[in-house]
Order: sequence, then structure tokens, then C-alpha cells
Amino acid sequence: MSEVSPVIHDSWKKVLKDEFESDYFVGLKQFLQQEKQRYKIYPAGKLIFNAFDQTPFDQVKVVILGQDPYHGKGQAHGLCFSVPHGIKPPPSLVNIFKELHDDVGIEIPTHGTLDKWAQQGVLLLNATLTVRASQAGSHQKKGWEQFTNAAIQQLSDQREELVFLLWGNYAKAKESLIDNSKHLVLKAAHPSPFSAHNGFFGCRHFSRSNQYLNAKSKKPINWQV
Repeated sequence: MSEVSPVIHDSWKKVLKDEFESDYFVGLKQFLQQEKQRYKIYPAGKLIFNAFDQTPFDQVKVVILGQDPYHGKGQAHGLCFSVPHGIKPPPSLVNIFKELHDDVGIEIPTHGTLDKWAQQGVLLLNATLTVRASQAGSHQKKGWEQFTNAAIQQLSDQREELVFLLWGNYAKAKESLIDNSKHLVLKAAHPSPFSAHNGFFGCRHFSRSNQYLNAKSKKPINWQV
């Protein structure tokens, strides 16, 4: 966590300054330091804040909320649902690509890297930013949720006309942080194979996001990766 400064965009450092200086964040850093001495932690330290680094605060247009980083070797790189080049797209991401194909006609990619979305203003934010290798949820309730909730709250309070995509019950619970009188909140089932057929497929969130951005005179997202 000593790498906080180099890997998070200055705009976010300013917005989240109080969080970085808070008691809970000090405790979170101590927890992570202890974890790193005993376990393999994902993603690599320089990538923990990758979502914030690639998508500056004032350039966010769309927010996609995930829960945990992937806990398999080589999968997590700090963007929710995304995996680096050379890593097989996980099932939830495969379903995201299926919906994208059906919704906006993109070619289904052969890779699972969503950097192009992040660089266009899609904040790919996990609620928890680290995880112990092979142990899903192992870093939940250690302080990350408070930190990422603050980021969502700041976006809601300080920005206008953003799109928040809330997939699954965990993400939907974040709706209370968002002022839906000035932002578009779209909700659907999680893209996991266990739930995608219960309302993720057919949600058309990608075209609906772009319709909203167009209506607000903002450049739409090119969803092709």
C-alpha cells in the first residue's frame, strides 16, 4: 500500500483525500501488509487502484460495480469483470459479451481486457479492491467497502448525468448512495451463469447507457474491446 501515490490518478487522490487519511484506511493498510507476509494477494500492488488510475474522476461517464477481484492466478488487474490479455474470459464476462453482441452488435472478443472501456470513462469498480489467492471474499469487511462507497458517493454528489449499472443484489444495494434524480441508475441480474437468465440477458444496458449519454450531449461509449 506504500504505492498509493503512484498508481491512483491525481483527481481521485484529491476527491478521496479524507479516506486515505482516515483511521479505517490506516487499519486497512496494516491488514494488507500482514496479509502480504503470509499469502499471495491479488491484484499486484501497483494495480490495486487501476480503475481509479485509468478513469479520472472528472471523466467518468458510466460506473459498473463489481464485488471482488478475481482470485485465480493472473486474472485480477484492478478493473471489475476484466482480465489481462492472455487470460481466458471468465463466465460472467462471457455473458457480458453475449449481451453486448445482442444489444449493440459488437463482435464477441477473443480476449477479456476492458481497458478500452476504462479509458473512455467507464469506471470498472469492485467494492473490495484486493483478495487472497484462491479465497473469494477473503478481504471483505476490512475497510475497502467504506472506501469504494465513498467513491460512489462522491461521484453522485459532485458529478451529474452519470450512468450507474447495478448488476446483482450486491451492486443493487449501492443504489442508496446514488442520487437518481440527477443520474441514470439501471439494474439487472448479475451476469453470472447462475443468474444471467433471470434478467441480465435482454437488459440492453449498453444501448440504454449510450442513449442517455447522447441525450445529455455526451460522447457515447464504443463498447467494442
